[in-house]
Amino acid sequence: MKTLHNLTFPAEPARWPPRHLRLAIDAAGIALWSWNVDSDQFTMDRHGFALWDLPPAPVVVFEELSAKIHPADRDRVREAFSATRGIVGSYEIDFRIMIGDVIQWISARGQGDDADIEGRVMFGVFLDVTGRKQAEEANELLAGEMSHRVKNLLSMATALTSISSRSATSTEHMAGELISRLSALGRAHDLVRPVPGRKENGALLGDLLTILLAPYDDEAAFSGRIRVAVPRMSVGERGATSLAMVLHELATNSVKYGALSAVTGTLDVSCVLDGAEAVLVWTERGGPRIAAPPETTGYGSRMLTRSMQSQLNGSVARDWNEDGAIITLRIDATRLAI
Repeated sequence: MKTLHNLTFPAEPARWPPRHLRLAIDAAGIALWSWNVDSDQFTMDRHGFALWDLPPAPVVVFEELSAKIHPADRDRVREAFSATRGIVGSYEIDFRIMIGDVIQWISARGQGDDADIEGRVMFGVFLDVTGRKQAEEANELLAGEMSHRVKNLLSMATALTSISSRSATSTEHMAGELISRLSALGRAHDLVRPVPGRKENGALLGDLLTILLAPYDDEAAFSGRIRVAVPRMSVGERGATSLAMVLHELATNSVKYGALSAVTGTLDVSCVLDGAEAVLVWTERGGPRIAAPPETTGYGSRMLTRSMQSQLNGSVARDWNEDGAIITLRIDATRLAI
C-alpha cells in the first residue's frame, strides 16, 4: 500500500487485465490504431471505424482514410504522418475529416522516432476533439468581434462628435449635443441587452429602429434626415439583440463613408412582411458619390453576413450606385420574434 497525505491507495497492479483496459478505453472514447510503415496499412478497433464512418475491415490503407480527410488538410496529414518517424518523443496531429457534410476534428497521437515499434508496426490513438476545436474557434471569433466592436465604438464616437459640431454654437452646446447622442446610444444598448429575470420580451420594431438610429440623426442639416416606416410588429429579446448588431454595423459604415457622413445625406429604413420573412430595406441617398462598390470582404461585412445567416436565418443583398446604397435584409420573422 502507498500513503500520501494520510490517504492510503492500493499498490499499482503489475498489469491491467485486457477487459479493464477495454473498459477504460471505451469510457474515454479513445480509438486505437496501428500502422505498418512498410505496407502503409492501418488497423483500427471498432471505435476507430466508427469515428471515421467506415465499415469494419481487417485492414485499411491510408488512401481510404485520406478520402475522408478535409481536402485542405489532406497533404499536411500525409506529410505529418511520414515525418513522425523522425520525431523524438510523442507527437499530436490535429486535422479535419468529413462525415457527409459534417466537419469533425480528429487528433492522432503516438510515439515518434520508431519508439516501441514492433515488427515494422507503430501504434497510437485517435481522439475526437471536435468540441475543443469548436470552443477554440468560438473564443477566437469572440475576440475578433470584441476588437471589431471596440473599433466601431471609437468610430461612432468620432462620427457623433462630428455630427454634433455641425450645429454647435458654443463649446457647451456641443458638449450637450454629444452627451445627448451618447446617452441615446446607451439607451439603445439597454433596450436590447439581455437582462436575467426580466419579464418583458423585446420591443416594437418601429421603437427599436427609432432608438437605435436616433444618435445618428442630424437635425442641424434638416429635420428628419433619418426616416423609419415599418409595420407594427414585435421583436423578441434575442431578435432585437441580433438586429441591433446588424444595424449598428450599417450605421457605423454610413457615418464613416456613406450618407450619414454628409450634411445632405438621408437614410430611409422601411420594412414589409413577405410571407414568413420580414424584408427590411436600408436606403442611403445624398452622401459622397460612389465610384465603385465598396469592399465587402472585411471583418465587419463578414460579421454582418454571419449574424444575418446564423442568428436571424436571413440574408443580405447590397445594391450600389453613384447616389448611394440600397441594402436589403431578408429576415426569418419567427427568429425576429424570439
